[in-house]
Amino acid sequence: MARAAALASCLEAVLGSRSNANRVFEILELLAGQEEEDVLCAARTCSRLFGALLERRELFVGQLPAEEASLADNYSAEDKYKIWMRHRYNDCVDCLAELMGHDAFQVKELSLCTLMKFVELEAQYPLIKVEWKGSLTFPRELLKVVVDGLLPLNEDASLLISRFQEYMEYDDIRYFVIKAVTESIGQVMQKTKEKPLPFYQQNVFSLISPINMPNKECDVVRFMVKQDNWEELKVSKLQAHKQAFEKMWLSFLKHKLPTGLYKKVLVILHDSILPYMNEPTLMIDFLTVAYGIGGAISLLALNGLFILIHQHNLEYPDFFKKLYSLLDPSIYHVKYRARFFHLADLFLSSSHLPAYLVAAFIKRLSRLALTAPPEALLMVIPFICNLFRRHPACKVLVHRPNGPEGMSEDPYIMEEEEPSESRALESSLWEIQSLQNHYHPDVAKAAAVLNQSLSEIEDDISGLLELSGYELFDKEVKKKAVDVPLEFEQVRGLFGKKNDIFAEHFTLD
Repeated sequence: MARAAALASCLEAVLGSRSNANRVFEILELLAGQEEEDVLCAARTCSRLFGALLERRELFVGQLPAEEASLADNYSAEDKYKIWMRHRYNDCVDCLAELMGHDAFQVKELSLCTLMKFVELEAQYPLIKVEWKGSLTFPRELLKVVVDGLLPLNEDASLLISRFQEYMEYDDIRYFVIKAVTESIGQVMQKTKEKPLPFYQQNVFSLISPINMPNKECDVVRFMVKQDNWEELKVSKLQAHKQAFEKMWLSFLKHKLPTGLYKKVLVILHDSILPYMNEPTLMIDFLTVAYGIGGAISLLALNGLFILIHQHNLEYPDFFKKLYSLLDPSIYHVKYRARFFHLADLFLSSSHLPAYLVAAFIKRLSRLALTAPPEALLMVIPFICNLFRRHPACKVLVHRPNGPEGMSEDPYIMEEEEPSESRALESSLWEIQSLQNHYHPDVAKAAAVLNQSLSEIEDDISGLLELSGYELFDKEVKKKAVDVPLEFEQVRGLFGKKNDIFAEHFTLD
């Protein structure tokens, strides 16, 4: 309490008379101190002090001379004071930037909020000299200091970044943050020689992934501070926002990412990145490399590739061969199963696909279904039925009287990577016939559908894509049991057996 009172007295003295200007060192000394409470009090005092000086225009405007040079006679006493105080302001900013890496989150948060208050005030009362009409006076350098503080190399700053997200709702702040992040990525990643920096890259992703980009020119209206000629500047143009956004993501994705981060990027790519790029086709290289990696990363790359193929006429050689290779036992167990089958359904929807290709997909899905959980089977069996409806030529797999009855006689080559060489059309669906004896009655019932002629209307599988084992169990538990009439013989004797010696000597009465 005494410390707060002393700082309040110091603040009043500095703002009250220029003769007390040296007392600003008392505040800055505490700001650089070790005690958390002192640092917090000093930061609040600095916020009020330099906030007032900016509003009163008592800081030097323009290219700041060195402190020693300002002592020369060619500066007035007024200018000397303003130059000196501007240097103290810079000391304060440097100290606050350092405090964004403090151990205590409260100190980090207050430092961030104080710096952002200075950004707002500098935008209103620029410290940049206006050389010509229409020049930009936004404090980009100060905002770059904030962005660098949000992106440490060796620690997770996601909590502080989440606190910063409220400022990203302003169009001008978002635009200049995007520019600053692009610059930061170039400076930091260039030094690593393609070696991933997990903490730094995760922090960058935490900062840029929640960005809400405007959809239309008329949406670019919310600015922290508007200049007189704002409409003429790039920051008010949607095209400029998209260009900056595109450049930022391309610079981020051209460097090697940790596997976990790779997946996170691919999850949001199709709806949070591609729609806001001027040229989404620039993502072709990134997506084709991701699609070739295999496993879950390839599954997630499908979404972005689908958009580029469907909306931007991307030609991808051997696309279906790669899609076919993604069908492995894990496909029924991964958490991205619903997304994969939704996209596979879209890719296989064309009736112009050759019968051998569709037959290969049906056959491999059926073979893998032998070890799949019930919730996946209840989705994949209608999926296969829909493929038969779209491609009647494949029904030969169902109606083959003298076809193979088991794996040993099956001509289908499961290990073959090329669908055309898999001999799927020579096979039959004995796997689905096996599933008609499945332990789960719903699966057995679903598999039995192929014994009858299929209706022309496709099954809607959208409600089955997200089906989980928990939901199946819950459904079974909630089923109402029906009383079943049973024929039985009434128990006699101790063990209930007919003509048992125990029945002569013991009764249950």
